[in-house]
Amino acid sequence: MTVLIITHSEDNECIARVAAAIERLGGRAFRFNTDLFPGGAHLALASGPGAGRSTLRARDTGGTLDLGDVTAVWYRRVAFGRRLPASMDPQLRSASVEEAKRTAEGMLAALRVPQVDPLPAVRFASNKQVQLDIAREVGLDTPRTLTTNDEDAARAFAATCPGGVIAKMLSSFAVYRGGEEHVVFTNALRDEDLADMRGLSLCPMTFQEKIPKARELRVTVVGERVFAASIDPEAAPGAEVDWRRQGLELIDAWRKDALPPDVETAVLRLMDQLGLNYGALDILRTPDGRHVFLEVNPVGEFFWLERSPGLPISEALAEVLLGRAPRRGSWSAFLHAP
Repeated sequence: MTVLIITHSEDNECIARVAAAIERLGGRAFRFNTDLFPGGAHLALASGPGAGRSTLRARDTGGTLDLGDVTAVWYRRVAFGRRLPASMDPQLRSASVEEAKRTAEGMLAALRVPQVDPLPAVRFASNKQVQLDIAREVGLDTPRTLTTNDEDAARAFAATCPGGVIAKMLSSFAVYRGGEEHVVFTNALRDEDLADMRGLSLCPMTFQEKIPKARELRVTVVGERVFAASIDPEAAPGAEVDWRRQGLELIDAWRKDALPPDVETAVLRLMDQLGLNYGALDILRTPDGRHVFLEVNPVGEFFWLERSPGLPISEALAEVLLGRAPRRGSWSAFLHAP
């Protein structure tokens, strides 16, 4: 059995971990670094009698894959065209990246094999408003939320949240200054922020009621398995609102945890509705024991949870990809789509 891993050459150690687990279980892992396509990787997609075989050749590893041998796909990360020459005309570069993207996506659509997860499911599930709506429908507790570029609406919403309001972006966002990356984290709104919200006219933001929390949970779902780990939000100064702000300092502070049975059942129902076999969920446990769903990332990180507290997520992914563990029933809608 052969698993095609869709990633890029700067992805983290989880790629090697999952690939090693696939090999241990008797499968083959083939890595497609999308940042090397089109310049450093070669796709040949054949269609019709006598057109030949469809193949993927990776110049960085020297390996060649007959796409007819692929039995599953792990869709992880993409970075098409990142290695194209900087001197390339911007218009031509844009066209090249778009053609590379469409070619690779065509390959994925044509591979009628199990995928973690099908690209249409990943795109659908990445919509935060959809996540929250479905989470409520399946019985998960969610915070009051408003996404807007209307400052009056934002102030009116804040007035309904006596415990305070946090602000965050729907997409990952960073600013680069002097060669350094400055990530935009979730932040608690201050009175002065509410007084001057003119920036909303240039960029919408998402506002949520501030939820009191006793623990922050990272819940990783793989097929039918649910792995939970948690951290004390007071474990490091500056991590009270968003633990990622002190992520490196807290990397060894995560502990194994568990969801109540009814919450775990609702989480799995959410995954079914989103069409996902994999997801990394952020959930808060309040001082009075409620579990509040914040969001799910269909391609979220997990590598640090294998270091501490030692959750076997790579092994679980390999088992699902190789058909050694149950897969969510939502796959069929994507695999047999016309």
